[in-house]
Amino acid sequence: MVREVELLMNQAELKASSAVQSAAHQQPNRSNLKQRHLSQKFAFGALWVGGALVMLILLVVVGYVITNGIREVTWEFLTTAPRGGLSGEGGISTTIVSTVYLIGLTIVIATPLGIGAAIFLTEYAGETSVGSKFLRSLINLVHFGVETLAGIPSIIFGLFGFALFVSVLHFGFSLLSAGLAGACLVLPTIIRTTEESLLTVPMNYREASLALGATKWQTIYQVVLPAAIPGIITGIILSVARVISETAVFYVTLGGSARMPTSIFSSGRTLALHLYYLAMDTNAFDKAMATGAVLIISIILINLIIDFVSSKLTAGLRENQ
Repeated sequence: MVREVELLMNQAELKASSAVQSAAHQQPNRSNLKQRHLSQKFAFGALWVGGALVMLILLVVVGYVITNGIREVTWEFLTTAPRGGLSGEGGISTTIVSTVYLIGLTIVIATPLGIGAAIFLTEYAGETSVGSKFLRSLINLVHFGVETLAGIPSIIFGLFGFALFVSVLHFGFSLLSAGLAGACLVLPTIIRTTEESLLTVPMNYREASLALGATKWQTIYQVVLPAAIPGIITGIILSVARVISETAVFYVTLGGSARMPTSIFSSGRTLALHLYYLAMDTNAFDKAMATGAVLIISIILINLIIDFVSSKLTAGLRENQ
């Protein structure tokens, strides 16, 4: 009987001690939980402040240019050509046409090359046998070259375009020379964004397509590329924005003529290049602000249009799948 009582007392002591220990553990856990909540709130607040600061700076810059330049934007300003040399007189009609031509020419040249290179690097280069050291080294060299070209200053592409397309190939200062130089400029962007988009497509898609009897190319064309289209469109949007805002490359390849281009061998002047001339070589600061406002609005509209087309195309592909 005494032994049973002792056993009951020992069990009660053990329960009491375990309760004390659990209570002691719960108190630090609660304090740790509070610390985690505070750190999470602090991190969220810091991110929110950083994002709001970036948006504020962007709105201030864009708002300043648009509010100061939109007053000079009239129908006459948009439909007349620049005149008077460096006096800043006239409008920007020919520069708008030259910009549109140059965007189309650059994207038509760069997009197939960039997507094709990305497909090879992503879908075919990985299947190269390990024993082929030369081919493996060549593929690594291509990867290194693409990453290096993405960080080269744009004026280097301009000098290359001037030396090869303008001088050696005798294309002269023309839309063709500028388009080829611009394609070299945006090619790394299209390759990298397309490559990353292709890598995000699940491997199960490829395996299922091959298991159903599709060839490698059919799998890429009908399964992988449609799934990667949003990322590819993003690369094209970035490339279009780069072409619109670029000056250094086209300064030494396009020629800067204010006349209306009649062919790809005609010289021209983009909006950004015209803005540079107005801001640096004339006293027509109001015309420069107006050109900047048109340039910003054009970039926004082009991005919205491409994004709309991309969403519609992606939705249609998903319905077909």
